[in-house]
Amino acid sequence: MSAAETTTAKVPPARQSPPPSAAREQPRRKRTNGGAAVPWALLAPCLLILALVLGYPLVRLVTLSFQKFGQSQLWGFQPAESVGFDNFSKVLGDSEFWAVVVRTIVFAGGSVIFTMVIGMLIALLLQRVSGWVKTLINVVLVASWGMPIIVATTVFKWLFDSDYGVFNALLSKLPGVDMVGHNWFASGTQGLAVIMLLVVWGAVPFVVITLSAGLTQVPAELEEAARLDGAGAWGVFRYVTLPILKPIIVMLTTLSVIWDMGVFPQVFVMRGGHPEAEFQLLTTYSYDRAFVVNDYAQGSAIALLTVLLLLGVVAVYMRQMLKIGEVE
Repeated sequence: MSAAETTTAKVPPARQSPPPSAAREQPRRKRTNGGAAVPWALLAPCLLILALVLGYPLVRLVTLSFQKFGQSQLWGFQPAESVGFDNFSKVLGDSEFWAVVVRTIVFAGGSVIFTMVIGMLIALLLQRVSGWVKTLINVVLVASWGMPIIVATTVFKWLFDSDYGVFNALLSKLPGVDMVGHNWFASGTQGLAVIMLLVVWGAVPFVVITLSAGLTQVPAELEEAARLDGAGAWGVFRYVTLPILKPIIVMLTTLSVIWDMGVFPQVFVMRGGHPEAEFQLLTTYSYDRAFVVNDYAQGSAIALLTVLLLLGVVAVYMRQMLKIGEVE
């Protein structure tokens, strides 16, 4: 046997390895199938709690809105009667209801605009102060944010009191201004402006803290490049900072609209538990119909219409977020 034949006989046949993609395909499929159930398993406790806490009240709200349910039905003297859409017809045909809707939209819109503008300005200013000043302001913001609504409302009632109010005393110090004894709640417009100021004061800290966290994600290189291209402070904010903060701004605006349209304790406590007609918002109007007039069915119909209105806001928010996701 020659040397060449010996060498050839000892060489083992080449082993064909499967392509890398084929070798990893099966394990990857198994990981994907198993990982798809993990988010649902983690969300299951939260979804269960939401179903238990919100499920029955929502079902009961819908049921009452289609029934005749007053004090007699509440005490069991008469059975609840199904009336179809009569409650909604009465509510939608009431001019007072539409006046309350317009007032609520204007109130919520003004509160959201002032909250976002003031919050953005404070967040931008925090980027230009020293560390200890930023820490001090953040502590103050968190303290004001954590103050109970009842306490904050009581403080504002004292600040704008007609006899002992600090705000009237400060305004009276200005030349030619005499606000001593001025009653801010004699007019619905002025009174709601005070309540709006209270709502904004309580909402600004959350907006400032969230926007400050978002501003830390704005690359300094992009801002420096914009300045080198000749952009001023407004140009840098408009073309660099604002587009990066857009998802956060959309989220904060939507949450603020939902919260401000659901304002109840500020109006209720500020007016001593009996808001006048010019102070009525959708939440207090629904409460009055249900627990003052004792027409629980009509109050439920107003509350359900409010929920549907808020769902429209949520739908707009989801659409905007999907658009932002597609662009990214």
